Amino acid sequence: MGVEWLLVCHGLVTAVVVVSFLCGRWPIFEGTFIQRIHYFLTFGAYDYFLRFVGAVFGPKCTDSVLSVEYYCCDRPNPLLQIIYIVIIGVTYYFVAKSCFAYIPGYYLSGIHRYTSFLAVAVGILLFLLTSFSDPGTINTENVSHYINAYPYDNIIYSEKECSTCKIPKPARSKHCSICDRCVARFDHHCGWMNNCIGEKNTQYFMAFLLWHFLICLYGTVAIVLVLAGRLRELRVVDILTVYYGIENSFLDLAPNVVQWLLGSYNTQILLMVFLAIVGMLLAGFFGYHAKLCLTNTTTNETFKWQDYMDWQRKLKEAKVSAEALKQSIGGMSGEKQPLLSKCRAFFRKSPLEDVVVVKNNVYDKGFFLNIQEVISPFSTRRSFTQNKLKSS
Repeated sequence: MGVEWLLVCHGLVTAVVVVSFLCGRWPIFEGTFIQRIHYFLTFGAYDYFLRFVGAVFGPKCTDSVLSVEYYCCDRPNPLLQIIYIVIIGVTYYFVAKSCFAYIPGYYLSGIHRYTSFLAVAVGILLFLLTSFSDPGTINTENVSHYINAYPYDNIIYSEKECSTCKIPKPARSKHCSICDRCVARFDHHCGWMNNCIGEKNTQYFMAFLLWHFLICLYGTVAIVLVLAGRLRELRVVDILTVYYGIENSFLDLAPNVVQWLLGSYNTQILLMVFLAIVGMLLAGFFGYHAKLCLTNTTTNETFKWQDYMDWQRKLKEAKVSAEALKQSIGGMSGEKQPLLSKCRAFFRKSPLEDVVVVKNNVYDKGFFLNIQEVISPFSTRRSFTQNKLKSS
């Protein structure tokens, strides 16, 4: 059982590391060990590494490491795209090598040999569409139309000029320092795609996330059915029942069944666990972006709204505190205040608890119009061309 427990511990540690690295900045993990592991993986470990390199090899080697960091993190490069192709290719290879020998099987027909390849091919197609499509680049020719399409709300967006492109900056746009261009309805720069996610390719990005979640779900279920088919075809449960006694239930035999599977099909189980973990991460990422799309908000705007809401909350709390201080000073000056019992005074709410800040998102036009804006961006509609011709 030592090897089996080692595999279980390896899977748990891998899951914690992957979740911490990819999701450690999510609000749900704030203040938890997941956030601390994320900080160590993304900042702390690298900082210690730089110190070690500087102490052992000198400042020139440190400068070389920083140059590599600049190329990998601050300039467009295909590194993560290559890693994606390697991951999906190697995973499909091991799935085919370890599972196709049992397809067709007891629960799966031979068609799954071809549908699995088709699913991976569609996933790669969506990856290429997202990576190489125009995210909605703003230039001197279309900037006037984007200004008309996305009016300023004078809350988180106001009229200003891009200091880099030297053109007016439409609402909801942002200049990407990595791609060195202004992007309409900017969401974020995706390193995996080596491209910005903006007005024109958000639908491809959402399709990519959903489809890869479905691929992981499909792969996990398929491997489970392959293993269940092997249990049925080899009559493992019947053999174990005879060996350990017919009075034992299936739940009593489950540890022995798991032990046999781990010993005979450890590659398939590791693939199943890997696909399940990645699928859960993709489901969470897709759910987060789906919520943003349904409220017509971008990832970039969530930070803007957070800063605005924090500022408004502090402003209102300052006003409430000033009013409370004024009342307390009035009480000290001799004005009579109604007496409260100790119990009521203990449970009385602080005035600061009543401070409410309302988010007024003028771009949220309702469920159907928000979905339409993602599927059919403004710049792809006929009205975009007509307005552009009129303005010219």
